[in-house]
Amino acid sequence: MNGRLAIIGGGLVGASLALALQQGARARGWRIELIEPFAPGEEYQPSYDARSTALSYGSRLIYERLGVWDAIATRAEAILDIHVSDRGRFGAARLSAQEERVPALGYVVENAWIGHCLWQALDDDVVTRRCPAEVDRLQAIEGGYRLTLTDGESLDCALSVLADGGRSGLREQLGIEVRRTPYGQTALIANVTPGKAHGGQAFERFTDDGPMALLPLQEKRCALVWTRPEADAARLAALGEAAFLAELQEAFGYRLGAFAQVGARHLYPLSLVEAAEQVRAGLVVLGNAAHSLHPIAGQGYNLSLRDADVLATALLESPAALGDLATLRDYLQRQRLDQKLTVGFSDQVTRLFGDSAPLSIVGRNLGLVGLDLLPAAKHWFARQAMGFASR
Repeated sequence: MNGRLAIIGGGLVGASLALALQQGARARGWRIELIEPFAPGEEYQPSYDARSTALSYGSRLIYERLGVWDAIATRAEAILDIHVSDRGRFGAARLSAQEERVPALGYVVENAWIGHCLWQALDDDVVTRRCPAEVDRLQAIEGGYRLTLTDGESLDCALSVLADGGRSGLREQLGIEVRRTPYGQTALIANVTPGKAHGGQAFERFTDDGPMALLPLQEKRCALVWTRPEADAARLAALGEAAFLAELQEAFGYRLGAFAQVGARHLYPLSLVEAAEQVRAGLVVLGNAAHSLHPIAGQGYNLSLRDADVLATALLESPAALGDLATLRDYLQRQRLDQKLTVGFSDQVTRLFGDSAPLSIVGRNLGLVGLDLLPAAKHWFARQAMGFASR
């Protein structure tokens, strides 16, 4: 058991952690068990409706170091500019990769493609892929945890990493409390085709009913994240295509011409969710199981990837036994500032632009104008977007 590590959840965060660990794990004699209910297909199948993730420039640097960026980049659309505005009001700010002297502020990539690239890069000599498989029970034992799978098999592991999502049943089973702050909003997610080429532009637009984001995708598409009150989001999701596009056009305007197509629409109720504990002896809570953020600022997955990267570094640098509590606390201490700044930034942006009080509206519009005029403030904001706020 001393050299066995279980990653429960082989999605983007879990697979990234496995990849970050595998080279050092081979040298340390560790064995990684990657447990995932749904395996990515061997052959990637592109889809108009594929869900996507905005990777920050900092995330690109992590994936370059792990040797998978070249593969991911073949289906990554660069974000060259970000236009932030308050609909119908004077406030606006623009961030530019050229001004920041980077090739892109970030990249938008389909989740299925990222997952495919990560799984293809895993080394079977170090990583055992148990898929489809699920953990039914986690029990603390001397020196780690005993995992009981749904097929009855049990695994004793020195370290178990919960990366099984924001609705982690195992987190609840272990009695790890969560702080949940509902935003009273629902995110409508869809892919749309604009009339004009997006040119690598991303748009963050704030409206009286909630923020919206349009992110550039390949094949002349854009990924839409439209935050609305719950009942209105359900109404929009049920509209016919023409009626939906008409309402989207009214809310967004014509900067990208007339919208021509929308794909499948999905609804996600929004809350800020934070686990009260992220580490115990022999246990780490990671990814959305540790913190789930509002999607409008595009920070959630990038923070989780940085968590996974720092966790791998802390484990591989420690001379202590796998699962040692002091090592895990060291990891959390290293990431504490990044988590605090990123969660705080995401939450405050959401609240600021969701407040319809007249003074708040005037204040945030003045803030956007100031952001656009003050190079130091714009640089700080851009570094936040690129995942460098605490570095």
